[in-house]
Order: sequence, then C-alpha cells, then structure tokens
Amino acid sequence: MTRIFYLCADPALVRAQISGERLTRARAGPLRDDISTDEITPIGSLVHFDATLGRHAHTGFAAGGERPIGRDALRQTGAEVLVGGRRYGKGSSREHSPLAELSAGIRIVVAESFERIYRQNADNLGLLTSTRMDLLERLESGGAVREDEWLADRDAQAADILRAGGLLRWRPATASVPPHRPSGPRTLFQKIVDRHRTSAGLVRADWRFVHEYYTGMCAHLLASSHGEDAALKDPGSIICFEDHLSYAHRSALHAGADMILGARRLSAAHREFAARHGLIDHGPLAGGEGSQGISHAVMAERYACPGGLVVGTDSHTPHSGALGCVAFGIGSTEMVYAWLTGEVRMGETESLRIEVEGQLPEGSSAKDLVLHLLARPEVRQGAGLGRVFEFCGSGVRALCTDERATLTNMTAELGGLTGIVEPDEETRRFIRERRGEEASIEPWMHSDPGAAYALTLKVDAATVSPWVARPGDPGRGLPLDELESRPGIDIAYGGSCTAGKREDFVQYHAVLAWAAARGLRVAAGCELFLQFGTTEVRDWCEAQGWMEIFRSVGAELLLPACGACANCGPGASTRADQVTVSAINRNFPGRSGPGQVWLASPATVAASAIAGRLVSFAELRTAAATPG
Repeated sequence: MTRIFYLCADPALVRAQISGERLTRARAGPLRDDISTDEITPIGSLVHFDATLGRHAHTGFAAGGERPIGRDALRQTGAEVLVGGRRYGKGSSREHSPLAELSAGIRIVVAESFERIYRQNADNLGLLTSTRMDLLERLESGGAVREDEWLADRDAQAADILRAGGLLRWRPATASVPPHRPSGPRTLFQKIVDRHRTSAGLVRADWRFVHEYYTGMCAHLLASSHGEDAALKDPGSIICFEDHLSYAHRSALHAGADMILGARRLSAAHREFAARHGLIDHGPLAGGEGSQGISHAVMAERYACPGGLVVGTDSHTPHSGALGCVAFGIGSTEMVYAWLTGEVRMGETESLRIEVEGQLPEGSSAKDLVLHLLARPEVRQGAGLGRVFEFCGSGVRALCTDERATLTNMTAELGGLTGIVEPDEETRRFIRERRGEEASIEPWMHSDPGAAYALTLKVDAATVSPWVARPGDPGRGLPLDELESRPGIDIAYGGSCTAGKREDFVQYHAVLAWAAARGLRVAAGCELFLQFGTTEVRDWCEAQGWMEIFRSVGAELLLPACGACANCGPGASTRADQVTVSAINRNFPGRSGPGQVWLASPATVAASAIAGRLVSFAELRTAAATPG
C-alpha cells in the first residue's frame, strides 16, 4: 500500500507518522498552509546539491511552534506521497527543495495549491505535483491511481515534460510561431513575450544569470546530461554573481567547519565554471568581505532594459521588472536548459492590474504598499499565483525606479510570475544616471486600453500608512498604528536586494541624520546593521557624506552581499528569543535565523533601532517631542 505523509498543522500528528502511524486525510486534520522552501530545505542544507539533500527534506518544517521532522526522518518513513495545504512551496526558487523530496523517496506531492517556481522546478526534475486531493482516499484504501489522473490539472507542456521524466529529457514541439500575435488589445507583458517567442511554449532570454548557491548544481546537471565540454548558447549574455556567501565567515549558521567548507566548495565551483566558459562574473571584493553587488540590484543598475526578457536562478529576479521588462526566476534544471538553448519555458499567463492612485503620504514607502497588498484577502487566497502583477496608476508613476523595484521584487512574495511597470521618463532618468546611457523606449511599450486582466486591485496610496508584517510570513501584515503591543528590538537590519538600493539609504539617512542631530544613538541592547546592495550604492552614500552620520549613531556598515536576508551574515538572529525588525522581503520560519522577524520599511527599521522597540519615524519624532 502506498504510504502517504500528511504535513499536518498539529505537530503531534507529524511525530506520530514519523513513528510509523498511518493517517487518513480525515484523521490528519488541518494541513499546514504556506509551507516555504526555506522549511523544505533550510539554508544550511544548500551546501549540498546531490542525493544527500534527501536527509534534509523538511527539516525546517514548522508546526505549533515546533520543528518535528528531524534529519533523515522523512526518508525513513518510506513515504512516497506528501500532502500539504494551500500555497505549497512559497519563497525561494531553490530547486534543492523538490530534489530533496525526490531524494527522500517522495514521488508525488499533493496540495490544495502550489507556488509557481516550486511546481515548475518539480516538473523539471520529474517530481509529480497535483491538486487532486480527491484521489487520496483511493490511495488510502490501497487502490491505484493512473499517472494521467494526477496530471489532469496540468497544461499540455507540463504533462509532456513529466511524462518524459523531466525537462532535460523532454523534446519540445518544433513548430515555429510568428513573432507577433494577431491584433487586439494586449498587455505590456504579452507584447514583450510575443517578441521573444521562439516556438510553442518557449521564449528567448536576453539575459540569464546565476549566483553561487546554484552554479554548482547547474554545472553538475549540465555535465551529467551533456558532458563536461557542452557548449553554452551565447555565453556573452550569461552573467554570474557571487553575492550570497561573502560574509559566511561571520554567520552563526556557517560557523561550523563543515558549513564553512561547504560554502567554500560552492564558491569554488562557481568560479571554476565561470572561468571555464569565460562568463561575466561579478565576484567578491578584495579584502575577504563583500561582493560587487547583489544580483538583482546589479541587473537593474547595469543590464536590464525596457522591453527585454531576463531570467535568473532566484525568486526575486522580478526586481528588474521595474524598468519595463519581463524578468522572472527559474530553477537550476531550467537554467541548464537555457544555457544550452537560450530559451526558457513560457506558457499563457494571466495578469493582475494593480492600480495605485494618489501619492503615498510622508513617512510611507513602496515597502509599506507591498505589505498592504500582501495582506489583501485576494492575495492571501492565492489570486496572484503564477500571474503577472502590472503596477500602474499615478501612485506608481510618482515612485522612483528604486521604489518601483521594491514592488516588482516582492512579486515573489505575492505569489506571481513577475511584476512589471510601464517604462517612462523616470526609467530614462534611472538608466541615464546609473549607466550613462539613453534608454530606448519604443511606442509599443505599454498595455493597450481594453487589454484583459484576471483581476484589478485598486489602492488609494494616500491611505497607506507604515505597515509591518508579523513573524512567520510576509502576508501577516497590518498597519503599525494598529499594533498595540510593541515588541522590543534586539536586531535592526537594513539591506538585501529589496532594501539596499539608493532610495532605501535615503530613508535610512532621513531617520538617522534626524537622530544624530539630537544626540540620539541606537538603543542600548539593540544592534543596527546597514548593508549596501551594490558598490555603486556604497560609493554614492560616501559621495553624499552620509557614512559618518550612520556610524555616529552606532550603525555597523556592511559591504554588498545578501547577508542576513539569507542567514548568511551579520544581522541574522542567533537565538530563538531574539526579535529582529528587518527591511528584507520575507520572514518565513528560520529565514534569517531562529528568532522572530518583523518586516518593515527602511524608515521603520531605522526608527525602531533608535527607539529600541517597533515604531515608525513619525512615532519616534512624536516621542522625542513629548516632555518627560
């Protein structure tokens, strides 16, 4: 009889299954929703990229405040079917997660709904995923379920890939398609995809990028399927980044000798691959700490262009959509396919229209806006899964490109394929300022009146006050002024691709310069870390004369790297009782250390560091002006 393992919300039932008890769907009770890839394969497991991952499958899974699945526990149950709730596979694009499940003996993952990148990675590896919860009862009673029944909810391309045993064994249809679709109102996303379409279900990528957490796995998959001497398609458009592990030596997670050695192996594999193929490589800085920049920020500053198509091995690749291009994350197997062919999968995808009218009030930013969107019932219920978020309206046009990038970057948290903003004069300004080039914005680069959208969400920007997201999930947000009990803060972290841009440092500076002028410093018992997204951001802050102000209030300045966001450097918690306020993009269990992580805007992070508790900048100023 097929063994089924239910990922229950009750940790006692999870432990019972590990001990050998078999549950039925009815006996399992409520299932865990929002299971993230950070839980399926915690950061510490990512130094592995082979069958060893099976021992780490779901070791970060959290239920009832516990982590009941120990190392190798899932594999030892002999389970072949894994069952979860809604939005399974949230978060990182790491293909390590479905590979870990496969390596633990899982052959089918069943859930009420899936995040796009996780599911596409599973397809590419040949791991079946299905929303056919109705088939579980037949399995429980010892019956058989045909493959085509599990595939009944899939599109033809995904089904073909799974029947072939994965992407690298699949042979696509060779029928070509015309470069343009028939006339009719189209979204900007559809127009860009039309111009990049090469064949049914495939598009050409202008840029393909990878970072060191994935390069080793990609190289291994490439060599295994096509040999060590496989030629890459158009290597000049492949970019490599070593942006995650340059502060690993200051990470409590990586302190053990095995983890440090693992991190070094990842970096060595990355450098060897980039050198062997003569690829552009944004590597570490001299001196042993920091990198040239976080991949997403550098892509926006140097490479992405309006109307282009960008793919990267990271879920926050949509960052570049702020410039009016299509940018989305893919997994390791798909990147290998893209390296060999220059193409990636792209089926028909619906769009959501996010109309933001008016201007954000003083003290609010794009981060507050996206935390508001994450808490919207439609988004919480999965309306954005696998869809395109088109951000528009006067409120978006009023934002600078760095702030627009916060919206498109966090499309990953919204569950979407990508985010996009129509290019305009602000886009020209950004490219001119950052690259010294004139952007080419062609007349077709806009969505047509009458274009079809699956859903339109409207936001009055003037009503968006500072928001925070409670620990555990970016969608657990609320306006800060509705939070009656304010936690004390042990760590305040400002950085990452989402919050290490120039405009983010404008916000940090506004708060900290105000504090410095009044003789205020970071509160006793609290640490404040500010980490630049790129060396260009660091140089710009130096030119503004801000570095001494940051240091004078007690902030520690860190060179560019993903750092605490990926639990890879200073700013991550080291104890479960620590409370962090962070400007990063996600706060899934264990994401940035074992402590509790509140998400907030750059201004709120800086203000909270000065106050020693969670406050907005406006609240900090009011408290300072109040006698006694």
